[in-house]
Amino acid sequence: MPLNRRRFLQTVAAATGGAAVGHRARAAGPGRPRNVLFIAADDLRPQLGCYGDPVVQSPHLDALAARGRLFERAYCQQSVCCPSRSSLMTGRRPDSIRVWDLQTYFRHTVPEVVTLPQAFKNRGYFTQDIGKIYHNDTRPLSAGPRMYDLASWSVPPVHADGEHWRDWVVPGQPGGPKTKQGAYQCLAVPDNAYTDGQIADQAVASLQRLAGQEQPFFLAVGFWKPHLPFNPPKKYWDLYAPGSIPPPANPCPPRGAPAIALHHSTELRNYAGIPQQGPIPPELSATLRHGYYAGISFLDHNVGRLLGELRRLGLEDNTVVVFWVDHGLHLGEHELWGKTSDYELDTHVPLIIAAPGMVRPGAKAAGLVELLDIYPTLLELCGLPPDAGLEGRSVAPLLDDPDHPGKESVLSQHQHPFYAPQATAMGYSLRTDRYRYVEWRTMARLGLAGQELYDYQADPRETVNRAGDPNLAPLLRALRQQMRERMPAAAVPG
Repeated sequence: MPLNRRRFLQTVAAATGGAAVGHRARAAGPGRPRNVLFIAADDLRPQLGCYGDPVVQSPHLDALAARGRLFERAYCQQSVCCPSRSSLMTGRRPDSIRVWDLQTYFRHTVPEVVTLPQAFKNRGYFTQDIGKIYHNDTRPLSAGPRMYDLASWSVPPVHADGEHWRDWVVPGQPGGPKTKQGAYQCLAVPDNAYTDGQIADQAVASLQRLAGQEQPFFLAVGFWKPHLPFNPPKKYWDLYAPGSIPPPANPCPPRGAPAIALHHSTELRNYAGIPQQGPIPPELSATLRHGYYAGISFLDHNVGRLLGELRRLGLEDNTVVVFWVDHGLHLGEHELWGKTSDYELDTHVPLIIAAPGMVRPGAKAAGLVELLDIYPTLLELCGLPPDAGLEGRSVAPLLDDPDHPGKESVLSQHQHPFYAPQATAMGYSLRTDRYRYVEWRTMARLGLAGQELYDYQADPRETVNRAGDPNLAPLLRALRQQMRERMPAAAVPG
């Protein structure tokens, strides 16, 4: 049964000492707790019109940015699904929860941790997951508790499990493919022939149900695109004329980069029709990039369906909307395809927050923030007390003032090699306003395995590793010290 609103407000008042937390929460008004619409996408780099891409067509996400706050420089904590999502949802860094791969479920390493939706559920919210919010569990059902974390939700999640390659249309075969197919597909089929169209259908229906109840809600909607395979319906491919999508601007690895910083593009090469060695041919590269852009527009359309329904139901003025992405992606830049690096295109992610009563909606925030910061931000915006142990910091000051400087630096990391039974090194990446310093350390704690330094003012495309420049030794030492200060106590390796 829905929780009585009076009881909910009494719960919040007791937890906060009788007062709402922060002026943003008070703006919601007495007796009217805020809802949360928590929208996720997979493998989307800042490639939206609102981020300045002149080619992509993303009108709905652009409109959300126009009424909210677009964070121009938000960064993930690890550029692969499971660690990034586990970090965001627990409010702790990958080293703190000891999740660095696709197989580790955070309940096995930090069993008592309270997740972001669980914090809302514990305070009287109805919480629901439709789609991929945690990592999609590909294990057999007999393998144990699902990685979508039942403890986080009021009802069991849907569309939260399974391999990405199974999201593929086989004409005349409703059950889908039996084995992994190609990396792209272009068919004239309805949107809900694919998982994201089905997720949008169910999320719209859920909003309609939730609009009729008094209990506040935390509705998480996790779209699977534009992740591989690049296979949105044909009408989204048709939005882009052949040749309109430019080739990679920086197709070569950074000069002087250590070999450990690069990878074999294993994720893409596991699909049919992709060369197992060597460069991706230009024609195939152009097709893949076209499919990726089409996938962005497919995602945008589905997000637009949710936002339109939220408005139609009269919920927009009392709902915090968050749009976030787990990590970015390379599409041939640095000779890389996929994620799993410490470079800008993998760690830099889109983030948009639209909250009732915002100051200067539509203004962009250039300050550095992390996905880790979403958890404390949503608690503050909804007038809920902060949870102990969170390692992020609320970005509410940037919602009040888009010119707020944000953090001095942000920290990402990645293990190497990723798609291997055993990683041998961890790369930590410190991003400041101007620089990226990357330090590769062996898992055996034997010392440095490589260093990288990129100056985005002089070299925005990371074409030259300057870590070996003796004139920059003082800067390198200062950034290294700052990295040490940013690392959690549980950092591995030491």
